Amino acid sequence: MDIDDERIREAVQHTETLRLPKQSLATFGTTNIYYYLLTEPSYRELVENAAETVIREGRVIAERPRVVTPYYLSRLQGFSAEAQRYLDMLTRQQGAASAGLFYSYRNEPKELTIVADRLLSVVDRLNAEIDKRGDPLTCIVKGEDDLWDVSLMKFTFEITRNSVRDNLSQMGARGLLKMDSRGVPADARFRIEELFRKVEAGHGEPHELQEELERWDLFTEYEDRFFNLFRGKR
Repeated sequence: MDIDDERIREAVQHTETLRLPKQSLATFGTTNIYYYLLTEPSYRELVENAAETVIREGRVIAERPRVVTPYYLSRLQGFSAEAQRYLDMLTRQQGAASAGLFYSYRNEPKELTIVADRLLSVVDRLNAEIDKRGDPLTCIVKGEDDLWDVSLMKFTFEITRNSVRDNLSQMGARGLLKMDSRGVPADARFRIEELFRKVEAGHGEPHELQEELERWDLFTEYEDRFFNLFRGKR
């Protein structure tokens, strides 16, 4: 393990979620979580008796979880060679059509402030403000200043892990985990129909629909319907 890996490991160990959102990630919609990520400034060791806290605010936006398979994941772009080998291993071990959930996120940082107060005092103040607002989707995370995004990633992993069982249960109750004869989950067919509706209404991008069909190896099945979207528009 090199120095960078060791530093990341330490940042993860020192990250603590002090207030979890009161709701898990939505199964059938987007979840918008507001975060306060608190750190002691990295220069604190150079300033004697420093009592300052860095407050980073922003939103972690979790898109609706999607049912995927190892085969589908292997068709996504951006994976390293090592990750690709792992996906190949999953395909061999669990089968190309074993169902799992795929979560996608985006981080929208907003404000950074430095206050002349100790971290625990800031936590107490923020908890009181959140309780007063009654916001069920706000969290407080204590992290490491120079690797604050790693701390945020650890929180994101935790909230995902806490939501998976409930998300799977709700999807299973609606039959979205069932596979057809081609090894395609019902949820994927649902998403494809949703993308078709968006493109037909002029609110979606045709290339996104085409890419989704190709990832499931379904373009031939939907080919005529796909090209019919553009007939008569020229």
